[in-house]
Amino acid sequence: MVAAATINAMPKSFILLLCGVASVIGLVIGVSASRSRIALPGKPYSAQHNGAAATAGKSVKASTGGKNSGDDSRVIRFASNPQPAPPFLVNDLNGNLISTADWTGKIVVLNFWATWCPPCREEIPELITLADRYKDRLVVVGVSMDDSDPQEVKQFAQSMGMTYPIVMASRELVSEYGGVPALPTSFVINKEGRIVQKHVGLYATEVYEGEIRALLGLPVEATIETFEDTGQIFLKNASLATELPGLNLKNLTPAQRKDALKLLNSHTCDCGCTLTLAQCRMNDTSCPISLKLAKKIVEEAASAPAPPATVAPAPPPPTTPMNQ
Repeated sequence: MVAAATINAMPKSFILLLCGVASVIGLVIGVSASRSRIALPGKPYSAQHNGAAATAGKSVKASTGGKNSGDDSRVIRFASNPQPAPPFLVNDLNGNLISTADWTGKIVVLNFWATWCPPCREEIPELITLADRYKDRLVVVGVSMDDSDPQEVKQFAQSMGMTYPIVMASRELVSEYGGVPALPTSFVINKEGRIVQKHVGLYATEVYEGEIRALLGLPVEATIETFEDTGQIFLKNASLATELPGLNLKNLTPAQRKDALKLLNSHTCDCGCTLTLAQCRMNDTSCPISLKLAKKIVEEAASAPAPPATVAPAPPPPTTPMNQ
């Protein structure tokens, strides 16, 4: 009762002032919470929302390079065996020709995104900033995975102030880049036109900027390391992997491991992804079908009898020439 009486005794203007201050504090807290999500890799959105991405048929849960980029921002990782960026020649939403041939000598961030993807929308201002900051040395290209009319995508891009070119995805383009199972997905391409890194999900600007500066030969406050791409960037490189997610190959002999990996890279998964079992394990660690089939292959390899030991033939007995 005393509190209610006290409030009633307060001037109305003072009460309105208190409400205004509370609203501002709440807004600041909300903005801070939203920005804090940018500092760490975000959860990607499944690209199956879009028909053009249906060829992927999977959802990705891991980053590349063998370690989440949010674990240590002072380490930059590039593939030691980077593959050439698949070439394409398409028109952007403004009718301008976009060709990989024009990227030579520049760093490229190829960003697969969609208007319906919240993490994609959140990183757009960051990509705009990078494109402006490293103008003439960096090319940012957005590949829209939307099913909607290109004109609608163009209107959305204009409303977001997207200054970099936007092209519409096609099944062929998505397939060339190994499938894009989650959004956003960005490929980082060096000045020689080779893909050195892939990021799935929302990443801080500092992650991309560190990689861009390193590739441009500019100073960076980070250690640069390399990793072998065994499917983290291109699924076709899964054939190089000696370990696969969810499988224990350590108990196999070298011969058994070789046979198991050969089968894992030749048998197609039954989940409908059209990938080999090895590729499916790299692409979607949560797929129960590829895990079951792959484990069966490993078990059969472990129980296979060892090949019989070969005995070297005995050397022929010495002979004495007839004339002696």
